[in-house]
Amino acid sequence: MWTVIYMAQTKESVLKVQELLSAANLAVRVRPVGGGAEDGYFEILVPETEAQLAHTILIKNGY
Repeated sequence: MWTVIYMAQTKESVLKVQELLSAANLAVRVRPVGGGAEDGYFEILVPETEAQLAHTILIKNGY
């Protein structure tokens, strides 16, 4: 099951977080929230089993 671990407001933020987590070999999915506009809110998801590690990575990198 996929778990939301972060919400980003811009596509640029999404790409930075996605790159950071992918560099740690985590599977990452991005899902637009609401209308799906180019610059709207996005959910960043990882598998439930990797959520704690993903949170740790984000915290260590200032997110």
